[in-house]
Amino acid sequence: MERRNSTQVVAGGVKIGGGAPISVQSMLSTPAAEIAGSVAQAKELEQAGCQVLRIAIPDMDAVRQLIPKIKEAVTIPVVADIHFDYKLALESAAAGIDKIRINPGNIGDESRVKAVASACRSRGIPIRIGVNDGSLEKHILAKYGHPCPRALCESALYHASLLEKFDFTHIVLSMKASSVDFAMEAYRLAAQQCPYPLHLGITHAGTAHMGLVKSAIGIGGLLQQGIGDTLRVSLTADPIEEVRAGIDILRALNLRRGVKLIACPTCGRTRINLIPLAKKVEAALANCNKDITVAVMGCAVNGPGEAREADIGIAGGKGEGLIFRKGQILRKVPEAKLLDELLAEIQTI
Repeated sequence: MERRNSTQVVAGGVKIGGGAPISVQSMLSTPAAEIAGSVAQAKELEQAGCQVLRIAIPDMDAVRQLIPKIKEAVTIPVVADIHFDYKLALESAAAGIDKIRINPGNIGDESRVKAVASACRSRGIPIRIGVNDGSLEKHILAKYGHPCPRALCESALYHASLLEKFDFTHIVLSMKASSVDFAMEAYRLAAQQCPYPLHLGITHAGTAHMGLVKSAIGIGGLLQQGIGDTLRVSLTADPIEEVRAGIDILRALNLRRGVKLIACPTCGRTRINLIPLAKKVEAALANCNKDITVAVMGCAVNGPGEAREADIGIAGGKGEGLIFRKGQILRKVPEAKLLDELLAEIQTI
């Protein structure tokens, strides 16, 4: 797919926009004051594949204690999430943060915006402007009468214009809404009206199930149109699930290397315990970076034939199964050995 051509910013070594690979972000869910728990979760997120990590900075204690500890614990860029208090942005920049998330229109007069822009410019720190349908400015709401995609886009561009006054353009924009259609249209409008990289997301999307469905449609739909440079899948769940979901969305669109698992939904012809087998295969290959398609099929009818595009696969029978490659049967093995035989075969690819 042809991607939108945007400007590029760099956050702690991770390139965002300008054709760079789409990065997956998440955010700590631990309280900022719980340093040990925050450090542990940060390490887990990096290990799971998180490429950019956001942390809430509610006060100066978080600047002085949390930022240094997180920066020591992980090698991925760390983003300071700040609302209203521009001094927190200045101190976070001085503390070595890699990126700041703040809305310039919410921090006071122009002298404060200028101070933040200057501090970030001197240190090469990009700023993400993050607006959503619940935080629109009064003058924009008065213009449109109610939240709508055009209002959301205008809000983001308004905040960007405040930074542009001070010659600061290392900007990333996000325009999130809980409505999939609403958010998608706002991002499409912004993609047409500005050159900045776009951070994709559906805000307060819901729990792990519905939140993933909405995010896959919204984020995936925009990516399929070539729109988007970095993303966060926002879930009311363990943030590890956000990272896994983001990676899987990219893999489904062939925007990320790694194993693509296909599996049949089972039917009355299935003679092996397929569902737990498919889950075991998925778990075993979670960290495999081979760019291959693996099939877990229930029977010979929908096995080697229907899954002939798979690089490697298994098809079940009564207490046994077939190992096949590109639709060609390699051998028959007992059901108890199917997983081990499949993984061994993958090692040879």
